[in-house]
Amino acid sequence: MERYGLIGYPLTHSFSQKYFSEKFLKEGLANHLYENFPINSIALLKDILANNKDLRGLNVTIPYKKEVLTYLDESSTAVKLIGACNCIKIVEGKLYGFNTDVIGFEKSLRPFLRPEHTAALILGTGGAAMAVAYTMQELGIHYQYVSRQKVKNGITYADIDQRIIEQHTLIINTTPLGMYPLVNDCPPLPYEWLTSKHHCFDLIYNPADTLFLQKSAAQKATIQNGDEMLIIQAEESWRIWNEVNK
Repeated sequence: MERYGLIGYPLTHSFSQKYFSEKFLKEGLANHLYENFPINSIALLKDILANNKDLRGLNVTIPYKKEVLTYLDESSTAVKLIGACNCIKIVEGKLYGFNTDVIGFEKSLRPFLRPEHTAALILGTGGAAMAVAYTMQELGIHYQYVSRQKVKNGITYADIDQRIIEQHTLIINTTPLGMYPLVNDCPPLPYEWLTSKHHCFDLIYNPADTLFLQKSAAQKATIQNGDEMLIIQAEESWRIWNEVNK
């Protein structure tokens, strides 16, 4: 059996498990299995590895994209620069870390970019936010983090005024605000100042139309959820597990 899985907490729903289970069935990979490993401490990763010697790869989600770094034997350049890992290839007991958030985000965002998209607000400061910031740098787009507490190169939600909204025509939500089952939550933004020049990207995929996206669309902004990004990420993980030499 070739086993793959997802670590995170809580794992109330899993795109990855459903996606890969359907992929294995469709491609006739009867000896492949993908399962969730909900762990309330990253220290439990050692137990997962010890109890599942047939593990070939893991995806990593909230809240362990940063914490998992100390368990890796080697990391890709992107992981080192971003400081977050969401994909692990396991070879002979060694863990090799990669970041597929970057390629998933960039490929899904590119078709929506317009000349006026020169500055972005990145909502959140977690591992996904760091991958988004890395992509912004690669694309030459200025960015600021937004969080409840002041951080380096960032502002708080309370700091956001009409001028800031007008200057930042890309707004990317990397927080879990609005994710099922808390569908009535959304980032506390002054949505009334959004316009048709804005593009709002929510990395959440469930629900497909978050309150953040609904409020943005009501102001004529273009919107996008995280579904395509996740598909690209999943296929990149599969490529890494099967093609990348480690």
